Amino acid sequence: MQKVLSKLKKPVSAALAGALVFAIPVAFVAPAAPVAAAEGDLDRAVSALRGISTMRADFSQTDRSGQTLSGVLTLKRPGKIRFQYQKDVDLLVVSNGKSLYLVDYEVDQVQRWPISNSPLGALLDPNRDVKRFGKLIPTGNPNVISVEVRDPKRPEFGVITLLFTRNASAPGGLELNNWVALDAQNQRTTVRLKNHRYGMSVSDNTFRFRDPRGSSRRGR
Repeated sequence: MQKVLSKLKKPVSAALAGALVFAIPVAFVAPAAPVAAAEGDLDRAVSALRGISTMRADFSQTDRSGQTLSGVLTLKRPGKIRFQYQKDVDLLVVSNGKSLYLVDYEVDQVQRWPISNSPLGALLDPNRDVKRFGKLIPTGNPNVISVEVRDPKRPEFGVITLLFTRNASAPGGLELNNWVALDAQNQRTTVRLKNHRYGMSVSDNTFRFRDPRGSSRRGR
């Protein structure tokens, strides 16, 4: 999961496929004194995730060395997600609802993990992860909610911290703006979202992919 794509203009951390990163609340959080989380904010965050039936957003992904790639994220309940990278990146991260795949067309390889083995499970299956393993983290901004999700009994699954801003037009009144994740090898990845769109029709075929390992293998 830690390989670097040698022929890409910008190396890509495979951590996105297996673990998204933990960090102190990032970017837009002002460096003010911590503000106590409001009562019920964890429930509100879980409700906001559960309220997303479908979503598309532009994303930027930054690894721990500061290198950034961009693309389009598509999400569909239950458990489906696709990270379609910019055109010069022959890489795809996709979940079909059961497994998460990292597809590397540059070297014709596919890596697979059960969703449950990734902090992305907190995003893809909030019924299972967020309420049970999540806790609120003070942000210094009353309009920002930060939720850290980790399973203390399974540290190999990594940690994800989800950051929401209050937005009345988003499902549940909260909009997921970014997350940071730390995998079991302490590789950090930050994902930021913008231009959110909700409720559009998304075919399940969006979450299939062409298997690069040979014509005898069917598309998944």
